[in-house]
Amino acid sequence: MRRFIGMYLAAGVTIAAAATAQAQISDNVVRIGVMNDMSGPFSDVTGPGGALGAQLAIEDFGGTVKGAKIELVTGDHQNKPDIASALARRWYEQEGVDAIVEVPVSSAAIAVLEVSRSLGKAFLISGGALSDFTGKMCSPTSVHWADDSFALAQGNARAVVANGGKSWFFITSDYAFGRSLERDASTVVTAAGGTVLGAVRHPLGTQDFSSYLLQAQGSKAQVIGLANVATETVNTIKQAHEFNIVQGGQKLAAFLFFLNDVKGLGLETAQGLYLSASFYWDYDDKTRAFAKRFYDRIGKMPNHEQAANYSAVMHYLKAIDAAGTDDAKTVIKKMKELPVDDFFTKGKTTIRKDGRLMNDLLLFEVKAPSESTGPWDLYKVVKRLPATEIYRPIEQSECPILDQM
Repeated sequence: MRRFIGMYLAAGVTIAAAATAQAQISDNVVRIGVMNDMSGPFSDVTGPGGALGAQLAIEDFGGTVKGAKIELVTGDHQNKPDIASALARRWYEQEGVDAIVEVPVSSAAIAVLEVSRSLGKAFLISGGALSDFTGKMCSPTSVHWADDSFALAQGNARAVVANGGKSWFFITSDYAFGRSLERDASTVVTAAGGTVLGAVRHPLGTQDFSSYLLQAQGSKAQVIGLANVATETVNTIKQAHEFNIVQGGQKLAAFLFFLNDVKGLGLETAQGLYLSASFYWDYDDKTRAFAKRFYDRIGKMPNHEQAANYSAVMHYLKAIDAAGTDDAKTVIKKMKELPVDDFFTKGKTTIRKDGRLMNDLLLFEVKAPSESTGPWDLYKVVKRLPATEIYRPIEQSECPILDQM
């Protein structure tokens, strides 16, 4: 009888523990929202491809975590912070979304970060590239998977100055990310012995860059730094080609530039351009395997942001599984405790206390047409840029939650 009672009580404890774990997954569903530009100027580099990156992670995880179904929802923020904020609030408060991932355009990401912080929800930032996301804006419920403005500036600007590009003029997109990138790159240029001769800022979504290019050309700077993104950078480079700026001896340096952008420009126009990113589809066997699956579903190779969505979502699900809950603070803490080891990180790495994923970047040079062997064979790797050398040291961080850890 004692043995039977003991077995009964043990079984009861097991059932109760399982029920508790189940109850810790809110409404028995883990909902992940991919928010990006689905229809506007950045839709080619984010859009459906960003959603696919997250979807592949959910499929690879098995579709459930702790017995709870994993669901994916998508939304278009139209690159507007007010729309991003309203959508995030609706998702969290009315539709049971547990985490939001991606959110390109840093002004929109700032809006989502504030909503996520106030409601205690998880935000996996794989789109917005503002370095302040792990600085003065850091949150106990967010992590930063995207390449940030500080690291991009460190990688590109330092390399260009070392190659003789001493004087700079910036063409900058006039929003949070563009201004941050100009600031960080200017710091790197001057620290490396170069000079910044000036800058001109344009509204987000500008298409005609002729007046800005004429100012840059008139500055006589050796390097024109493009502190803008996606179609803005593409149009700037196209029009610089029409103005014979590069042929006249000035160099172009792009900071946040995507595989899709180079593909759209063509190697004839983009050849020789330096850029850095955390992922390239043809880097090794693991990246090629992921890229093939991605290509088979959408007809394009993945860029670094779309690959980052996969990595962030996969690690988030692993943390839920390990923590036994989808409570945002608990899960984000567990994400920082667990090593990140997948094709995106190029080996085992960690997330710092400020939320920064310490992932190495790669410095690339765009191939000449004669060097390319296929339609997506666009880059050659110049060097690997260690995370410890390019991200802002945590000792210099303004992150307000460090004292709470």
